[in-house]
Amino acid sequence: MQTVHVVTGAGPVGSTVALQLAEAGHQVRLLTRSGSGPVHPLVDRRRVDVSRPDALAEAFDGAVAVHHCIHGSAYDARVWRAELPRAERAVLGAAGRVGAVVVFPESLYAYGPVDGPITEDLPRAATTGKPGVRTELLALRDESSTPTVSVAASDFYGPLVRNAHAGERMVPTVLAGRTMRVLGSLDQPHSFTYVPDLAAAMIEAAARPELWNSFLHAPTAEPVTQRRLVELVARAGGVPVPRTSSIPAWVLRASGAVSREMRELAETSYMFTDPFVLDSSASERRLGLSPTPIEVGLAATVAWWRALESAAA
Repeated sequence: MQTVHVVTGAGPVGSTVALQLAEAGHQVRLLTRSGSGPVHPLVDRRRVDVSRPDALAEAFDGAVAVHHCIHGSAYDARVWRAELPRAERAVLGAAGRVGAVVVFPESLYAYGPVDGPITEDLPRAATTGKPGVRTELLALRDESSTPTVSVAASDFYGPLVRNAHAGERMVPTVLAGRTMRVLGSLDQPHSFTYVPDLAAAMIEAAARPELWNSFLHAPTAEPVTQRRLVELVARAGGVPVPRTSSIPAWVLRASGAVSREMRELAETSYMFTDPFVLDSSASERRLGLSPTPIEVGLAATVAWWRALESAAA
């Protein structure tokens, strides 16, 4: 039976969720301020500012689930605090009035620095900067009478992913044979989540009331070092492995004395200077899903980048 799903935001997560839902035969209303997003017969793209409660009644009418995938307009704690809670309150209120569950893609920021693998039973209690904003958003969801599910992922990679450590900074650089400079350590294990796996987990969680009002980890493959990730991207692209080097965290901290953007990056540099391992095994069992092998995901990622470059040529 065809059902109506609302997706807010047309970044890599929102677009992937919308396409997976449409390809499964669901009617999708994709809400963005610009009316952008993927083209599909079952995707109804609408210009809607989801932070305005008065704009949501018609867009949410008849929806069984809302997949709330918007970003802040800048990678800045002040911007996040000004924009994100307001939008979440509006979405939670409107979804509650139509009886829809709200599913959120979530980061690992609220955990803060963790000694050992990151599991769902660890406290999510970071208090400062962007991690603190994520903690506040989780509390807002817990306080809401609307059912929610938060599905947390590590750093993204995959088709449509641009603004990420394993996105436009890495893949085109490796394919072009240029020196790849990574943030932090080349040799500490780090988890990378394939965006289609995150989208599949969000869709599955929305369909299963027994998973509502929970915090899940997106299925994520075994961690790799950044050095190994560069090697795997090169292998997927059939090109030689380029030279690699690293940008130490102290460089970001020093630059932060004069640049707020650098301070914001330095704030979470522990994710790349130390082991940063997401354990999704418990959530995989609950969801009945498994992660895509990283070699398979990178093959699709490289193919997407090459198609993009060919279209632009």
